[in-house]
Amino acid sequence: MRCKTWVPPLLVLILCISCKQEEQSQPAPPDIPVYQTMEQEVPIYREFVGQVYGFKDIAIRARVEGFLEGIHFEEGSRVEKGALLYTLESQPFEAEVAAKMSMVAEAKTVLAKAVSDLNRIRPLAEQDAVSQSDLDSAVALHEAAIASVEAAEANLKAANIQLSYTKIFSPISGIIGKTKAKVGDFVGRSPNPVILNTVSQIDSVLVEFFITETQYLQIGRRYLSSAPDSRDKPSTTNLELILADGSLYDHKGRYDFIDREVDPTTGAILIQASFPNPDELLRPGQFARVKGEFEVVKHGILIPQRSVIELQGMHSVYLVDDNNKVEKRSVKAGPKIKDFWLITEGLKSGEKVVYEGLQKVKEGITVNPTLQEVTPTDEEGT
Repeated sequence: MRCKTWVPPLLVLILCISCKQEEQSQPAPPDIPVYQTMEQEVPIYREFVGQVYGFKDIAIRARVEGFLEGIHFEEGSRVEKGALLYTLESQPFEAEVAAKMSMVAEAKTVLAKAVSDLNRIRPLAEQDAVSQSDLDSAVALHEAAIASVEAAEANLKAANIQLSYTKIFSPISGIIGKTKAKVGDFVGRSPNPVILNTVSQIDSVLVEFFITETQYLQIGRRYLSSAPDSRDKPSTTNLELILADGSLYDHKGRYDFIDREVDPTTGAILIQASFPNPDELLRPGQFARVKGEFEVVKHGILIPQRSVIELQGMHSVYLVDDNNKVEKRSVKAGPKIKDFWLITEGLKSGEKVVYEGLQKVKEGITVNPTLQEVTPTDEEGT
């Protein structure tokens, strides 16, 4: 009887102890930082490798053949429009001018005699003192003499033009480069005369780059879908230039034009942009990356890249639902925008994505979400 009296309290004590141990063995839900998604307009930027050209790059060539006699500029310096750059030997051309002047004088002498003969014969013809044929002959000789003078003067003018080509002047104001010919070189031989130098106007520069045919179609469709009164905006869109050392150029540029055709050998199309260059930092031949707005995603969702699990080309994220349960979901990722990733499918605005501690969570567990504020390090991205 005593045994039966003490058994129930003992069982109760054992049950209480086991319950307390069970309660102590269950850990509290872990604190997990989460990022709350939000729809927003996301501009997508692209970078293209471009090459810099002067606003005008004028090749300097000799227009006549001859030996180079003089160089009248300092290489790499600024030259003004009309400044003398090169001189070629002029003696052969001066001799040609002298010969043509002699021919002009001879033609004028013949003309003077023809005028005198005509003035003498015309009154006699009116008095029937000479035949009509004599008058006609005098008139013909006079007209031929006039034509000979005009031809001789034209030849003289051409010879003077050839002589003027022995002095080469700068066609524009700009920076001149290294001369490709030295004093004593024979230049101007056809059909491929030597390019003596190049003068570049660089207060504004042109940057040429190529986009693929697919990218061109995307830009074209975006342009056609825009309102007619805003279709001139692509020509005023600001472009940025990233220089070879990674620095961002101080001045923004604008589109000039898209070439008329796609290169069938490369499948690319040329785009030209212009950038102001008041400090003349940019020089022709430089390579730089052109950065511009490619498209705008109207209802885009950006999440931190560290929240995305990437495995064999597939992307997924961990979500925390309203009951603080963890769910794994596949998503479709778009372009990266600095430390963020554009999610094109799989997420809605207001959902909570696990931001840190992906190794601590798994599908189905309960967590204690803590909201994390994150901003892109560069809102424009790439």
